[in-house]
Amino acid sequence: MSEASSESKVVRVLSLDGGGAKGFYTLGALKEIEALVGCRLCEKFNLIYGTSTGAIIAALLGLGKPVDDIESLYRLRLVSVMGEVWPSKKTAALEKLAREVFGELRFDAFKTDIGIVGTRWEDDRPIIFKTSAGQAFTGESTFEPGFGCTIADAVVGSCSAYPFFKEKFVTTGRGDRIQVRDGGFVANNPTLYAIADATVALPGTDSPAACGGFSPRKRSIAGAGTCPSKM
Repeated sequence: MSEASSESKVVRVLSLDGGGAKGFYTLGALKEIEALVGCRLCEKFNLIYGTSTGAIIAALLGLGKPVDDIESLYRLRLVSVMGEVWPSKKTAALEKLAREVFGELRFDAFKTDIGIVGTRWEDDRPIIFKTSAGQAFTGESTFEPGFGCTIADAVVGSCSAYPFFKEKFVTTGRGDRIQVRDGGFVANNPTLYAIADATVALPGTDSPAACGGFSPRKRSIAGAGTCPSKM
């Protein structure tokens, strides 16, 4: 492949906001995008980031699910989760749904690069569950996809909006036990983190999102979610 041809390629990034049941708005936008591109979105986007309800959608897209299937899941199950009143019951319903949908799958099951945003309870800093070492800014040699966690644990952590949900504990591949809460506490719209991956970490690596090394200047970013466009 010529250098000019390689330089013309674009890293395509999809960023999905949090917002609970407002994820239906996100899915409406994604239906249009999927119809426009004519394929499943994991085949078109090199990197998909999500926070909270956006993390659920991002994970399902990353596993190759079509948008219609995700919308059906939301209609059948997510409304009932959000309809629970007590945090303990809401949390139990979310945990059950995550286990049924994702099982014991881990981050090596994704078909494209993913970022799931949570918040560390201890210091209110982001914890981002990522797919490939190409997304790591440091520690590439010891990188573990998703910190060794299951997809279900990462998604539940990203969705655990305290006090509406109970906090979530995840155990990493190294045995560390980390208390995680909703990613919306640090980035309800995860676009900035996604741009950082696409600009700094991914180009020039052999990760799925890099596709052989794209120019860091060539990025296409699509955001679909619930955050208002004006304050």
